[in-house]
Amino acid sequence: MTLALPPTASSAPPSLQPEGWLRYLSFSLDHKVIGLQYLVTGFIFYFIGGALAGMIRIELVSPMSDFLQRDTYNEVLTLHGTVMIFLWIVPVVNGAFGNYLIPFYVGARDMAFPRLNAVAFWLIPPAGILLIASYFIAGASQSGWTAYPPLSLTTPAAGQVVWILSVLLLGGSSIFGGINFIATVLKMRRPGLKMMQLPMYCWAMLGTSFLVVLATPVLAGTLVLLSFDILAHTGFFNPALGGNAVVYQHLFWFYSHPAVYIMVLPAFGLVSEILPVHARKPLFGYTTMVYSILGIVFLGLIVWAHHMFTSATPPWMRLFFTIATAFIAVPTGIKFFNWLATLWGGKIALNSAMLFSCAFIVHFVFGGITGVALAQVPFDIHVHDTYFVVAHFHYIVYGGTVFVVFASLYHWYPKFTGRMLNEDMGRLHFTLTFIGFNLCFAPQHWLGLNGMPRRVAEYDPQFTLVNQISSVGALLMAISTLPLLINVIWSAFRGPMAGDNPWNALTPEWLTSSPPPVENWKGPAPLVTHPYGYGVPEGQIDLKGASGKELWTSGS
Repeated sequence: MTLALPPTASSAPPSLQPEGWLRYLSFSLDHKVIGLQYLVTGFIFYFIGGALAGMIRIELVSPMSDFLQRDTYNEVLTLHGTVMIFLWIVPVVNGAFGNYLIPFYVGARDMAFPRLNAVAFWLIPPAGILLIASYFIAGASQSGWTAYPPLSLTTPAAGQVVWILSVLLLGGSSIFGGINFIATVLKMRRPGLKMMQLPMYCWAMLGTSFLVVLATPVLAGTLVLLSFDILAHTGFFNPALGGNAVVYQHLFWFYSHPAVYIMVLPAFGLVSEILPVHARKPLFGYTTMVYSILGIVFLGLIVWAHHMFTSATPPWMRLFFTIATAFIAVPTGIKFFNWLATLWGGKIALNSAMLFSCAFIVHFVFGGITGVALAQVPFDIHVHDTYFVVAHFHYIVYGGTVFVVFASLYHWYPKFTGRMLNEDMGRLHFTLTFIGFNLCFAPQHWLGLNGMPRRVAEYDPQFTLVNQISSVGALLMAISTLPLLINVIWSAFRGPMAGDNPWNALTPEWLTSSPPPVENWKGPAPLVTHPYGYGVPEGQIDLKGASGKELWTSGS
């Protein structure tokens, strides 16, 4: 079965289609426009979430509540976590880069369902506006991004219901996107292109999309039931009415642990595209990388209860989830060694994209080690709900995924705009971000090991100095956004022209103009069966793609 593409990227007549920057404010059906809409919107919410994080770190400079009132601190904390996860990381690593790159990688003119693609994006701005507006109008949710009952049942109802509605809209967006990616990768491939010839990002997005489609409806149903408890006074999760709050935790984490991989797997795919280009070497162990993704998808669905070792879980359950969590380190470790082998002996260009990618590897390994430690029940009980968990999570999600987002921005910016970013500004951005991130979150491991609880505005004065060091790191991270913004805006108008393929890359998006035309290529889509063929002798390269034979694009 083959899905037919629409003849144009928009249902409107060409004369009525917005042109220039106005098309980014329209209901465009062009996957490239939608990808950039996701990217810009995600960065707007990143700055909002970062401002909320700054408020948290200012409050924690001193051990008393002297900057934010306790209720306000709870609201800011809840908004920060929700914005960063649901409005920044998930839309960018899935929606932005997925929409822009996947049709190129499979040789398609657009996504399988362009209108559904547009709807998926346009659910995000109202959801985000609704969430942020709750802080100023109804009073934002105070129960944290997990919304655990009975706390979420006793905080102000209006803010909690708005939070639920916003997350439901964002969940619907993710499901629509997941369905679209699955259909595009499986059914829209160019004739002659086999699954095991796809770039690694296709496999990462395919696995991520299956996680989204399987797990997100569970979260949606759980939040609907929670809203019934709040508005209709039912007793699904309310212990006072015979409900079971631990059941909520099981349902919530059945989504929210796979959500970690929904954020991280696309980053794995993106960094797997960046490293071979800037190391001038083939991606090491392609087949093992594919199967490790599939292993992570399977194991990611059966490890959720390691978040609940202190929630009266029986011993057999603790043992099972400890073992399952330990096993998931195996496919993740495979990827780590494959990335190192890709770099080993390569002609490495230490540009901004490569610096952020290498920092990602370091951070993710460190976060993975602390994750394996947290999977051990005795240790987890000791540090549960402390800043050790905060540090571990941020090393995975920020030190991992966000660093890859920055690497991807520097790598694909020439494709988006046709212009190069300034490398000196990029290295300054990297230096400030790397130092600030580690200065902010590395000391929090010590705070957690010594018993400082998370999600509280007041703490024992013995932790003051370490919290102040952490806040200095957060300040450096905030300052690091200035060279990024200046670089992106200035380069869009004054940056040197990039040419069609400034990196001499082999993946299909670089085999067309930069920026690309509406339907990606002027003529037939190229057949690229060896996207990592760096170093392949010229005599072994077949450039007869137009004849339908196997195509190996040439590279240096």
